Amino acid sequence: MIQNFLHFFADHFDMTGRYLEAASTYARDIDGVIALIGVLVGFWFILSEVAFFWLIFKFRAKDGVKSQYVAGETPEEKRWITWPHMAVLVCDVFIIVGAVWVWYNVKQNLPPAQQTVRVIGQQWAWTFVHPGPDGQLDTGDDIALIDELHVQKGVVYHYKLESRDVLHNFSVPVFRLKQDAIPGRTITGWFEPTKVGEHDIQCAEICGIGHGVMGARIHIESAAEHAAWMSQHSPTRTVASVASSPAPAAR
Repeated sequence: MIQNFLHFFADHFDMTGRYLEAASTYARDIDGVIALIGVLVGFWFILSEVAFFWLIFKFRAKDGVKSQYVAGETPEEKRWITWPHMAVLVCDVFIIVGAVWVWYNVKQNLPPAQQTVRVIGQQWAWTFVHPGPDGQLDTGDDIALIDELHVQKGVVYHYKLESRDVLHNFSVPVFRLKQDAIPGRTITGWFEPTKVGEHDIQCAEICGIGHGVMGARIHIESAAEHAAWMSQHSPTRTVASVASSPAPAAR
């Protein structure tokens, strides 16, 4: 029910999704929380500004009219503060429930992994270590690339995020994913791509003079495309190709 509620706001009031594609299973949930906050805060902002300028206009200085001191202590006066205050608290409950639900499902409830990749940040590049054909990380057929991450649509990935030097931030805007990379720690997170395409990866933490050029690309591929890419980049295939190539002619 909470997810449907957030998706309603994401579909009808969200501006992020109109300009930035959503390509993960939880992207719409995060967009929904942002839209919910924007709608509720925007409503009270507009209402308070209308009341503010109406009061200025209605009670502006007039000749022959003395000013009136209002202490705000009578029940009739207090209700103009108490009732809106209670209404704002009710809105806060909706925001808190939605935000906690999304936080739990994105950051705390880790679904079982189908694949695991290692993400390493350093000044000023990303290293992505992909599992090879055996599907296991830290084996002989791992595929390591600089600034290039290849994943398969519809597969749940865990990422092991590390930093070799300073604070970085692994940001994939189309996933609505942002996670700090902290030196000395390995942080586990997850994502599940939902659309095929090529998108930006950013460092969202100022990490030094080269921070602005620390960009990478994520390639979301179909099962057939990902299998073909893996076959072309597998270290075992590369070794076999070199071994089978003819020796150069003697001079």
